[in-house]
Amino acid sequence: MKDIRYNWNANEHSIGISPEVELPQFRVVGHRQKSKEINLSTGNYSRLACEIQFVRSMGYYLIQIYIPSSLIVIISWVSFWLNRNATPARVALGVTTVLTMTTLMSSTNAALPKISYVKSIDIFLGTCFVMVFASLLEYATVGYLGKRIQMRKTRFQALQKLVEQRKPLLAESNHALSEGGNPDTTPRCRSDVQRHCPFGNGNTDVRKKMVDPKCHSHGRLTPMENPVVIGAPDPESVIMNKNINKLYGISPSDIDKYSRVVFPVCFICFNLMYWIIYLHISDVMAEDLIPLKPE
Repeated sequence: MKDIRYNWNANEHSIGISPEVELPQFRVVGHRQKSKEINLSTGNYSRLACEIQFVRSMGYYLIQIYIPSSLIVIISWVSFWLNRNATPARVALGVTTVLTMTTLMSSTNAALPKISYVKSIDIFLGTCFVMVFASLLEYATVGYLGKRIQMRKTRFQALQKLVEQRKPLLAESNHALSEGGNPDTTPRCRSDVQRHCPFGNGNTDVRKKMVDPKCHSHGRLTPMENPVVIGAPDPESVIMNKNINKLYGISPSDIDKYSRVVFPVCFICFNLMYWIIYLHISDVMAEDLIPLKPE
């Protein structure tokens, strides 16, 4: 160390780089000049170091990665305008876009260096994959709601059919009670009543159960065959008041309508944030970097 010490004589002008120097996917931004003292087993030595900084050219990645991945995301939104009963078309479209994004991510990572930290292109491709996968899950949600609503419609139709079958019996029973029953049996029978809610209103519906043998011997009703509902509301009005086309206040068509707006808005907001942050980071240069000057 005492014998030889290296220094840059011309400071920043000690190294000159031609502006024409470039690589197919990179361009030169500048360089750094450093003077170092290296400690080795044989002693201390003076060294001069020059680091050349490159940045990736965006043209190749825009054409090969960014634009195709964005178009794949847009294609996945087509399923929101398809009929929800077109299961083969929507499922095939969703699965195809997911597999295409997976292939694009694999090919991109294979061409890039194997590094441990997250790259900006990984964030963009990961977000595109999440958007495509979410569009596939959206149809799964639509199908689940449609199935639940169809099951509820079936139950309501069965209930309505049962009500239509029992209307004559209910009318006859209510008419008999309005005219007055047997004085020996009616009070005894009414002493054993049970409140029941066949149509969802437990405060007004009263079902009469005949468990007394004397009631069965004098009455017109049997315990298990002809229950009498006193003061019950009209079952048809109760069924019609309930919107059976919605589950939890939302219908499958509403999900598709909301998705047509939410998905594009989220993707546009992500692109704005991504490119603003990316371009800002790309313009940041180190303090000791000597920029390349054109001739």
